[in-house]
Amino acid sequence: MEFRNELVKICEQYPKFKFNFHYRNWETDFLRFYQSQTNYNISKTSVSLSTTMYKGKKSYSFSLKNPTRAKLLEKIEEAKMIIDKLPEDPDFIDLEDDLTKTTEKEKVNNIEKVSLDKKIDILKKLANVVEPFDFKIYGTFICNYKTLYIINSNGVNKREINSPIFLEVKAVSNKNEVTVLETYGGENFNTFDVDRFTKDLVIKVEAATGEIVDVEPGEYEVVLAPRCIGEYFGYLESSMSAQSLDAKMSFFEDKLNKKVFPENITLTDDPEHPDLINFDYNHDGHIYKKLPIIEKGVFKNFMVDNYYGRKLKMKKNGAEGAGFVMETGNKTRDELISSIKRGLYISSLHYMNFINRKETSVTGLTRDGTFLIENGKLTKVVNNLRFTEKISDVINGIIDIENRSYTIPSSSNYGEFGIYSARMPHVKVKGFKISSSTRTV
Repeated sequence: MEFRNELVKICEQYPKFKFNFHYRNWETDFLRFYQSQTNYNISKTSVSLSTTMYKGKKSYSFSLKNPTRAKLLEKIEEAKMIIDKLPEDPDFIDLEDDLTKTTEKEKVNNIEKVSLDKKIDILKKLANVVEPFDFKIYGTFICNYKTLYIINSNGVNKREINSPIFLEVKAVSNKNEVTVLETYGGENFNTFDVDRFTKDLVIKVEAATGEIVDVEPGEYEVVLAPRCIGEYFGYLESSMSAQSLDAKMSFFEDKLNKKVFPENITLTDDPEHPDLINFDYNHDGHIYKKLPIIEKGVFKNFMVDNYYGRKLKMKKNGAEGAGFVMETGNKTRDELISSIKRGLYISSLHYMNFINRKETSVTGLTRDGTFLIENGKLTKVVNNLRFTEKISDVINGIIDIENRSYTIPSSSNYGEFGIYSARMPHVKVKGFKISSSTRTV
């Protein structure tokens, strides 16, 4: 709190400049497990300050670890010697100036709630249930606690607390290295159902004990696991921003309030969803509220921050795509699978890269459990496959959606790694294009 007040004073001390400060206090408890044994546990705390200093339309950015007033003043003096030599950004107008705050509620510190002993007990249970199938578990169990202060020279002085949980369990066959994946994420550990998580993992492990086969290139009916459709929407998120619209790189250019997908597709950016990791503000400090992105196939909103809102004369909404929620349908997962005579169940995607961002074309691989569906049942393990697809075609090919959804977490695992989440169901897609087999699991 004391250093937060120092940042406010520094804004007042230098009236010829404007400052944007992100002051973070970040803690983590990071448990890695390997071959069904705890590999290591790291507890770490990091205090950092990210600063951007403006003089007119010129800006200079720097970061400090364990910042103090003296260190910051020293860096500002260095910046004053540099900033005049930098080019102007002709499109910069001003920093965020909406001072409206959320309730900025306190949050449970999940590092304390989900103790190391509790983590280990859960992992032992999971290791025991896969052992009879000759599988071992690998992965990470992470809890973070971060306090972020966003302060600028326009009077923004806001605080956000996050305490995300990330559990990723990969079960690996000792016999042939076939892998399957199960994940959990969120901020409310009371929603973690260890029995359901265990059951879902065992279903995948049982399926992974079958014969391993290849499939030919071509178009298939597929069931995409929640993780997959979440990743596709995550890649499409870049087209949903005002920044991509400005760069002429958005698939949604000239499509606002137009139907782009089938009526069964509704996607919302909801940073307050009770099953997701929650956020109060975007990176500018603008309140981040629930926002419809796609409603019954109609594209409704771009995500607009302060910079591009001013540049493009669009209304700021603070959305960042950190809480995507896809509306569910009316079929069970088993019904989706049983409706396919011959097709694929795809658990996870890997190594995706854009071929053409505006056209949404990507290439990538399946991994961690791809299965052949024959006469409505998972019958064989399929080697990892390469696909080349337009994300827009995948979404347009969705013909059925599961009647429940799952929280899908993701983590950067670098530095003060962020943890994010989305809420997605299984989907059935027609005409999914497989380009080749890797001939490996």
